[in-house]
Amino acid sequence: MTIALKGTLVIVGAGKMGGALLEGWLKGGAAPSRIVAFDPAPPPEVQALIARHGIRLNPEARTIADAEVIVVAVKPQLMEEALPTIVPMGRARPLILSVAAGKTIASFERHFGSDAAVIRTIPNTTAAVGRGITAMARNAHVSDAQMKLAETLLAAVGEVVEVENEGLIDAATAVSGSGPAYVFYLTECLAAAGEKAGLPAALAMKLARATVSGAGELMRASGIEAATLRQNVTSPKGTTYAALQVLMAENGMAPLFEKAVAAAAARSRELAN
Repeated sequence: MTIALKGTLVIVGAGKMGGALLEGWLKGGAAPSRIVAFDPAPPPEVQALIARHGIRLNPEARTIADAEVIVVAVKPQLMEEALPTIVPMGRARPLILSVAAGKTIASFERHFGSDAAVIRTIPNTTAAVGRGITAMARNAHVSDAQMKLAETLLAAVGEVVEVENEGLIDAATAVSGSGPAYVFYLTECLAAAGEKAGLPAALAMKLARATVSGAGELMRASGIEAATLRQNVTSPKGTTYAALQVLMAENGMAPLFEKAVAAAAARSRELAN
């Protein structure tokens, strides 16, 4: 990944996600002189990163006349307060790249104009360790070159996929955006079940954490379908088979996940309105 910028790359919100992106861009060769960060109080580690590379922090927005991309990474509840302060940079016709949950493309068009180039994305928390996946949707004003640049910027924290239309962002939010929490809870449940089976609590959690993270890495590294991997470790009438008879029963995990994902997608649509 090589990040070549013609203008200024602006990051609005330098918290955990913004900081992870910033670190990834710098590792990808983006020139610090081309980056500007806006955040009233970055976390200490991000503040140190900004200072170490000499990145401009909180300059007057009107002084940025060549904004090429504005990456919006502020919390949704702070969006309406933050956006008006950066609108002056819109005169350069930058790409607006949102990594904020629950904010529609239309909400950015209201601030930057109906003809603004806007990409809405939903990253996830595993971006913090470079293993994230980001789904994105664009409006009709985003050029192919801008789309390619957005993919390069987002690839700094993991994989990138494009969905056909913005409506699918809610489903992507329910699967990948919220998904890490489901996996963390699965780990909690697995550890708790191991404890009930007689294992010491600390050992049960250690086994559960290593199992979940190892299984995820095996899926990633092998590229083999999850169903095939499951079948490969399930001996006929063995211990795994016995457990899967419970988990794959009519009232097992599948219907629970269907309900959970549907609930998350519905909530995503509510928050966007």
